[in-house]
Amino acid sequence: MTTEANATNFQTEVLGFPGAVLVDFYTPECGPCRQMAPLLEEISRERNGNLKIVKVDVAENQQLAAQFRVSAMPTFILFKEGQAQKQIIGARSKKQFTAWIDGQN
Repeated sequence: MTTEANATNFQTEVLGFPGAVLVDFYTPECGPCRQMAPLLEEISRERNGNLKIVKVDVAENQQLAAQFRVSAMPTFILFKEGQAQKQIIGARSKKQFTAWIDGQN
């Protein structure tokens, strides 16, 4: 299950979360963003609480996007213990995406 975040709850949902959080910076109009949505839900179910997935609508949260230097969608940032660890831009296959999450590429 993914969670929606915005400027009001980003601190709690992402930066204050004690584990790993994958943040999906997207826009509703973005084709690759829509393509990744079911894949993110699938990964969320498979990871069963070991990876929190949070979505941020860039159109509604431009200040958050600017804060994390998001300039293209989708952009994914992996946070651990509130710290940004790595970032990737664009749609990927499930195999490529999970390998990136797990640090295998």
